[in-house]
Formats: sequence, structure tokens, C-alpha cells
Amino acid sequence: MSAEFILETQRLTKEFKGFVAVSDVDLKVQRGHIHALIGPNGAGKTTFFNLLTKFLHPTSGRIIYNGIDITAGKPAQTARLGIVRSFQISAVFPHMTVLENVRAALQRNLGTSFHFWKSEKTLFPLHQRAHELLAEVDLENFADTLTAELPYGRKRALELATTLALEPELMLLDEPTQGMGHEDVDRVTELIRKVSANRTILMVEHNMSVVASIADRITVLQRGAIIADGPYAEVSKNPLVMEAYMGTTHAALQGAHA
Repeated sequence: MSAEFILETQRLTKEFKGFVAVSDVDLKVQRGHIHALIGPNGAGKTTFFNLLTKFLHPTSGRIIYNGIDITAGKPAQTARLGIVRSFQISAVFPHMTVLENVRAALQRNLGTSFHFWKSEKTLFPLHQRAHELLAEVDLENFADTLTAELPYGRKRALELATTLALEPELMLLDEPTQGMGHEDVDRVTELIRKVSANRTILMVEHNMSVVASIADRITVLQRGAIIADGPYAEVSKNPLVMEAYMGTTHAALQGAHA
């Protein structure tokens, strides 16, 4: 695989008792790009993410990351290689402070996550890096706030910080703006743009305005197969994509750049 591409799937397929959820998907993600994976409900996007992060194993096909075949790898191995996923549902500890959440993520890199008997003083060296990460996602003023008290959009920003703490080279973002109001969507969109510096992002996203504004390239799935791939201006005019997005989402697809 060319060094230009950080991730490539070759004829990736996943079947469940005769149902083909992902069908012969050939995807190339260019290093340093924000690459959006879109498609109607049931298109196979989440299954595809589960294959990349090894929560599912493919029926056939290959996954190549940084030139290495990781098809048979396990979730923890994949994360250590630099592929880190942020889930649809906010995955933070509600009864810890914002700073403590980021510090816990940093501990994973030290291999001390479960050393509960150690003094909290041993964690102080992590504070500076935790504060840097909070600043990166505009949460430095919320460091001592209990996570349960954060507004929803800020919780998603915190999740982004905990993902960054694992030092990903490839970030997989699963519906990062789901359930947000307009103001939070705009804030998180800008954060994604900001944290994409020196990283590659592959994101599943339903909000076409978000996709249109930040994605360098878009791949469209329908019934588990790719029906279009390219820049937004090209993909949004594709007749197959228009047909797949008939109705309100189709209107959104056309109006995202308006």
C-alpha cells in the first residue's frame, strides 16, 4: 500500500447468517484527511467500523493499516497501533471530574490503569498533559467540573479529549454530532477540524452540513456496498446517492452548501 494511504480495505465483507451487512468494500483513506462515511440507516456503516476496530471479524477480505495486514488482530492490539474509536454514545465517567476523565485515559498509556493502590501523587505528572488536552478541546475552564454536570455538547468534547489522550494516528468518530443542537454541532465541528491537524479522521456522520464543511473525501454506503466515493461536490450530485437519500435527507444533501 502507498504511504499516501493510512488505511485500506480490500473486498471487505461481513455476513450474518446469509445477510450481507458489508459487501466487497474497497476503501482507501488518505493520510491527513478527514474522510466521511455516510449512507442511509442500515447501510452498514457501524458494522464497517466494528470490523476496523476488530469487534467483529470479517467473513472475507483484508484490512491494511500503515502497510500492515491487521485483519486478524484483536481490539487492544488495534488500539495500540494507533486506531482509536469514539462511540456514538458519550463514553465518559459521569461521577469523575473532567480532568480526572482525561487523566484516566492518559493512565492507559502508562499501563497503570488498574494500579488503584498507588498514591494519587504518582498521577501528578499527567496533569500538565491533561490540561493541554482540555485546552485543545476548549474545556480548560471545566477541569474541576463533575462530568455529569456538563452540557451534552461539552461531554462529546470531553470524549474527544479522552480519545486524543490515547495518541491516535487514525481517529474513528462514530456520529460525533448526534443529538446536538445547532450551537453544539458548530462547536464540535470546529473541534474536529482543529484536532485533525497531524492526524487522520474517518467519521460516520448523518449531518450533511457537517460533512460538507469539513470532509476532504466522502464514501457513500448503501446496503453494505459503496455506491459513490469522492469530494462532496461530486458525490452530492451522484444520481445513485440522490436516490439513496430520497426525502428530507436528500434535500439536506442538496442544501448543505447553500
